[in-house]
Amino acid sequence: MSAVDRTRPYSLANALAVVGDSWSLLVLQEVFFGVRRFNRITANTGIRPSVLTVRLRKLVEHGVLSKESYEAHPPRYEYMLTEAGRELQPVLLALTEWGERHAPRAELPTERHHDCGAALRPRTARDT
Repeated sequence: MSAVDRTRPYSLANALAVVGDSWSLLVLQEVFFGVRRFNRITANTGIRPSVLTVRLRKLVEHGVLSKESYEAHPPRYEYMLTEAGRELQPVLLALTEWGERHAPRAELPTERHHDCGAALRPRTARDT
């Protein structure tokens, strides 16, 4: 096996440094589902608040999410997808579909069907 080609750009490694851990991906999934507030993200994912704080800060610093105030006293924020964050939608959809096929949990995933009975497969608008 040959050594790693160090002349290649590290775009994938750079992307993984921003969103490559499982907690960040789960946080992004929640925001895509419309869950934008800290306490709901914690409740839905089971992530510890200290870990969530670090992940949200990182995603905001890298321009994947924006932090918007919704209450002044006490200060409370919700997290919104930026353009860079929205561009991750096909990645999350692909990972979800791959996981359902190749890394299933003990319980079967919930499968949705169209009225005609065909299995519903999530796609981005660009796929149509």
